[in-house]
Amino acid sequence: MTRKFIIATAAAALVGFAALPASANSVSIEQYGWGNAAGGAQTGFDNQIGVYQDGVWNSAISQQHGSNNVSATGQHGVNNSADTWQNGHGNAAGVGQFGANHNAIMTQDGNGNVAAGVQVGNGCDAEVSQSGGGNVAAFVQTCP
Repeated sequence: MTRKFIIATAAAALVGFAALPASANSVSIEQYGWGNAAGGAQTGFDNQIGVYQDGVWNSAISQQHGSNNVSATGQHGVNNSADTWQNGHGNAAGVGQFGANHNAIMTQDGNGNVAAGVQVGNGCDAEVSQSGGGNVAAFVQTCP
Protein backbone atom coordinates (compact mmCIF):
# COMPACT_ATOMS: atom_id res chain seq x y z
CA MET A 1 0.00 0.00 0.00
CA THR A 2 2.74 2.46 0.92
CA ARG A 3 4.64 1.80 -2.30
CA LYS A 4 1.54 2.48 -4.45
CA PHE A 5 0.81 5.63 -2.46
CA ILE A 6 4.36 6.96 -2.98
CA ILE A 7 4.28 6.20 -6.72
CA ALA A 8 0.84 7.80 -7.12
CA THR A 9 1.93 10.89 -5.17
CA ALA A 10 5.12 11.23 -7.23
CA ALA A 11 3.16 10.85 -10.48
CA ALA A 12 0.61 13.47 -9.39
CA ALA A 13 3.40 15.86 -8.42
CA LEU A 14 5.09 15.43 -11.79
CA VAL A 15 1.86 16.00 -13.70
CA GLY A 16 1.08 19.10 -11.65
CA PHE A 17 4.61 20.44 -12.06
CA ALA A 18 4.61 19.81 -15.81
CA ALA A 19 1.37 21.80 -16.21
CA LEU A 20 2.61 24.78 -14.18
CA PRO A 21 4.89 26.53 -16.71
CA ALA A 22 2.09 26.83 -19.28
CA SER A 23 0.28 29.30 -17.03
CA ALA A 24 3.08 30.56 -14.82
CA ASN A 25 4.11 34.16 -14.29
CA SER A 26 7.77 35.04 -14.74
CA VAL A 27 10.22 37.55 -13.32
CA SER A 28 13.73 38.24 -14.61
CA ILE A 29 16.04 40.66 -12.77
CA GLU A 30 19.62 41.56 -13.68
CA GLN A 31 21.44 44.25 -11.70
CA TYR A 32 24.98 45.58 -11.86
CA GLY A 33 26.54 48.29 -9.71
CA TRP A 34 25.38 48.91 -6.17
CA GLY A 35 22.38 50.22 -4.26
CA ASN A 36 19.94 49.14 -7.00
CA ALA A 37 16.50 47.82 -6.04
CA ALA A 38 13.81 45.93 -7.93
CA GLY A 39 10.52 44.47 -6.82
CA GLY A 40 6.87 44.00 -7.56
CA ALA A 41 3.94 41.63 -7.55
CA GLN A 42 1.92 39.51 -9.96
CA THR A 43 -1.52 37.94 -9.74
CA GLY A 44 -3.16 36.07 -12.57
CA PHE A 45 -1.31 34.08 -15.21
CA ASP A 46 1.16 34.44 -18.09
CA ASN A 47 2.46 37.78 -16.80
CA GLN A 48 6.11 38.71 -17.41
CA ILE A 49 8.38 41.21 -15.68
CA GLY A 50 11.91 41.95 -16.87
CA VAL A 51 14.32 44.38 -15.19
CA TYR A 52 17.88 45.29 -16.18
CA GLN A 53 19.75 47.92 -14.17
CA ASP A 54 23.35 49.01 -14.48
CA GLY A 55 24.58 51.80 -12.22
CA VAL A 56 23.95 53.16 -8.77
CA TRP A 57 20.75 53.74 -6.75
CA ASN A 58 18.32 52.79 -9.53
CA SER A 59 14.91 51.37 -8.61
CA ALA A 60 12.17 49.55 -10.50
CA ILE A 61 8.76 48.39 -9.31
CA SER A 62 6.29 46.42 -11.43
CA GLN A 63 2.78 45.36 -10.41
CA GLN A 64 0.63 43.17 -12.66
CA HIS A 65 -2.88 41.91 -12.02
CA GLY A 66 -4.61 39.95 -14.79
CA SER A 67 -3.15 37.87 -17.58
CA ASN A 68 -0.71 38.13 -20.50
CA ASN A 69 0.79 41.41 -19.32
CA VAL A 70 4.42 42.34 -20.05
CA SER A 71 6.58 44.90 -18.27
CA ALA A 72 10.18 45.69 -19.21
CA THR A 73 12.48 48.19 -17.50
CA GLY A 74 16.05 49.00 -18.52
CA GLN A 75 18.06 51.63 -16.68
CA HIS A 76 21.66 52.72 -17.00
CA GLY A 77 23.05 55.46 -14.79
CA VAL A 78 22.43 56.93 -11.38
CA ASN A 79 19.30 57.46 -9.26
CA ASN A 80 16.70 56.50 -11.86
CA SER A 81 13.24 55.28 -10.87
CA ALA A 82 10.62 53.43 -12.93
CA ASP A 83 7.22 52.11 -11.85
CA THR A 84 4.79 50.14 -14.01
CA TRP A 85 1.28 49.27 -12.83
CA GLN A 86 -0.97 47.07 -14.98
CA ASN A 87 -4.45 45.80 -14.31
CA GLY A 88 -6.21 43.80 -17.02
CA HIS A 89 -5.19 41.57 -19.88
CA GLY A 90 -2.69 41.83 -22.72
CA ASN A 91 -1.06 45.09 -21.64
CA ALA A 92 2.59 45.97 -22.38
CA ALA A 93 4.77 48.62 -20.73
CA GLY A 94 8.42 49.43 -21.35
CA VAL A 95 10.78 52.05 -19.91
CA GLY A 96 14.38 52.79 -20.94
CA GLN A 97 16.31 55.40 -18.97
CA PHE A 98 19.88 56.49 -19.57
CA GLY A 99 21.62 59.09 -17.43
CA ALA A 100 20.66 60.34 -13.99
CA ASN A 101 17.70 61.34 -11.84
CA HIS A 102 14.91 60.21 -14.17
CA ASN A 103 11.43 59.22 -12.99
CA ALA A 104 8.84 57.31 -15.01
CA ILE A 105 5.43 56.04 -13.92
CA MET A 106 3.20 54.03 -16.24
CA THR A 107 -0.29 52.98 -15.19
CA GLN A 108 -2.60 50.89 -17.35
CA ASP A 109 -6.07 49.73 -16.40
CA GLY A 110 -7.84 47.80 -19.13
CA ASN A 111 -6.99 45.43 -21.95
CA GLY A 112 -4.56 45.54 -24.86
CA ASN A 113 -2.84 48.81 -23.93
CA VAL A 114 0.77 49.68 -24.84
CA ALA A 115 2.97 52.29 -23.15
CA ALA A 116 6.64 52.85 -23.97
CA GLY A 117 9.19 55.52 -23.19
CA VAL A 118 12.84 56.52 -23.29
CA GLN A 119 14.51 59.23 -21.23
CA VAL A 120 18.08 60.43 -21.77
CA GLY A 121 20.20 63.00 -19.93
CA ASN A 122 19.46 64.29 -16.45
CA GLY A 123 16.23 64.83 -14.54
CA CYS A 124 13.45 63.81 -16.94
CA ASP A 125 10.01 63.05 -15.50
CA ALA A 126 7.23 61.18 -17.30
CA GLU A 127 3.86 59.80 -16.32
CA VAL A 128 1.47 57.83 -18.53
CA SER A 129 -1.98 56.74 -17.40
CA GLN A 130 -4.32 54.74 -19.65
CA SER A 131 -7.77 53.30 -19.03
CA GLY A 132 -9.89 51.26 -21.38
CA GLY A 133 -8.66 49.11 -24.23
CA GLY A 134 -6.39 49.37 -27.25
CA ASN A 135 -4.60 52.56 -26.18
CA VAL A 136 -1.03 53.28 -27.30
CA ALA A 137 1.28 55.90 -25.75
CA ALA A 138 4.96 56.54 -26.44
CA PHE A 139 7.41 59.22 -25.38
CA VAL A 140 11.06 60.12 -25.86
CA GLN A 141 12.71 62.86 -23.82
CA THR A 142 16.16 64.37 -23.68
CA CYS A 143 16.81 66.53 -20.65
CA PRO A 144 19.90 68.69 -19.98
